[in-house]
Amino acid sequence: MDNYIIEMLNITKVFPGIVANDNITLKLRKGEIHALLGENGAGKSTLMSVLFGLYQAEEGEIHKNGKKVEINNPNDANDLGIGMVHQHFKLVDVFTVLENIILGVEPNKMGFIQKKEARKKIMDLSEQYGLKVNPDALIENISVGMQQRVEILKMLYRENEILIFDEPTAVLTPQEIDELIEIMRGFAAEGKSILFITHKLNEIMAVADRCTVLRKGKYVGTVDIKDTTKEELSRMMVGREVNFKVDKSEAKIKEKVLSVKNLSVASEHHKNLAVNNISFDVNAGEIVCIAGIDGNGQTELVSALTGLSKMESGQIILCDTDITKANIRKRSKAGISHVPEDRHKHGLVLDYSLEDNMVLQRYWEPKFQKKGFIKKREVRKYANQLIEKYDVRSGQGPTTIARSMSGGNQQKAILGREIDKEHKLLVAVQPTRGLDVGAIEYIHSQLVASRDSGKAVLLVSLELDEVMNVSDRILVIYEGEIVGELDPKKIDVQELGLYMSGAKRDKSKGE
Repeated sequence: MDNYIIEMLNITKVFPGIVANDNITLKLRKGEIHALLGENGAGKSTLMSVLFGLYQAEEGEIHKNGKKVEINNPNDANDLGIGMVHQHFKLVDVFTVLENIILGVEPNKMGFIQKKEARKKIMDLSEQYGLKVNPDALIENISVGMQQRVEILKMLYRENEILIFDEPTAVLTPQEIDELIEIMRGFAAEGKSILFITHKLNEIMAVADRCTVLRKGKYVGTVDIKDTTKEELSRMMVGREVNFKVDKSEAKIKEKVLSVKNLSVASEHHKNLAVNNISFDVNAGEIVCIAGIDGNGQTELVSALTGLSKMESGQIILCDTDITKANIRKRSKAGISHVPEDRHKHGLVLDYSLEDNMVLQRYWEPKFQKKGFIKKREVRKYANQLIEKYDVRSGQGPTTIARSMSGGNQQKAILGREIDKEHKLLVAVQPTRGLDVGAIEYIHSQLVASRDSGKAVLLVSLELDEVMNVSDRILVIYEGEIVGELDPKKIDVQELGLYMSGAKRDKSKGE
């Protein structure tokens, strides 16, 4: 008989307009890493939120070690030894690392918090699990990878034995992903049980023991990883064959669209320039990819190009027009479409409806307004067209509040809006971050279609497979400088990695 530590039996969870979980059963063995796989909006995060007490199911039962349990809130979950690292971290930015870890379970004596005692326990845990943190650093001043360590330490501090990771690698660099996988293996070896939501099939094949697949809120099946393949998992997930290779013809390069000359941008974090005297061009009919390890100036470069931040020096020319001093709206009207790195901060107004978000950059056009009044019917009609064309799944269609949608569907909404709007240059930053293989395949095809329709595409990506498969030309950025211009057909991933790490440099790009 299997030793199940958690059994979620016939769970059904309903939201307005959508059955998020439809009679799902999931069983977790003690000491295993169990992956939960499904398309964006398949119900994975909802199911885990039911287990963690954030939602209550309309139907079904949860058993722990064979006994039925009631989980009405996260405190109940913690009492049962269940912890969760959420896709969007639940941390207080202005608190320190230590304050965040002990929040809600502060050790106290006669009403006074015993920080010394807490600090010792945190430092012991960070040493034991290789999760080094500075307990006195403010959350707002540490990297995303460090914030995730804080979330993991929160679970360990509470002595949780069932650990839920919701898309834990979506915001990490390749090096941080490798570290996290090792940490998870260590937890499992120690007898902790892990539920691991991810879209990345390579990670499932590398670290999971078993995988449960959901599709459109329904249970598809559970498989042993040793007995399956990436292709079989993707077929279970999307219900069809998925093409992992990007289909594209030879680029037909036309006129110059973007010309960046001697661009320098200051860093917010140190005295050196984040972008140091960069020059490059992007032509119509090609996809140029800026490749590099996270934190080498990509964010600042894109912010300067799109008008989100000021530049120190240099010039930006779009289709023979100098837009160096133009504001964001002028750049947008001049023909720049932008899929931002942070979809919540710069891509959507989360408390607006989906239809209002779809016209954020166009509501002033005669099509959508008359004498200052929004034509609601036209906005809804247009939003419905984009929802259908880009397969944006939302419980209440165009009236769905953006915040309530899954991350992947938020991303598809932004992409649809930006590609559909009249543009000459598409700047796409990490466009497939946190997306499932079906959505990735679709978005890659949209980028290629944009290129083939004569648009210029500037792609910024940390995913090496994406860089190699999608781009026609690669510009490698390292410490704020372009250190190589490469042809993806003439190099391999290893050589690209050498440029990205600064171990190799194109002499023509300067020392």
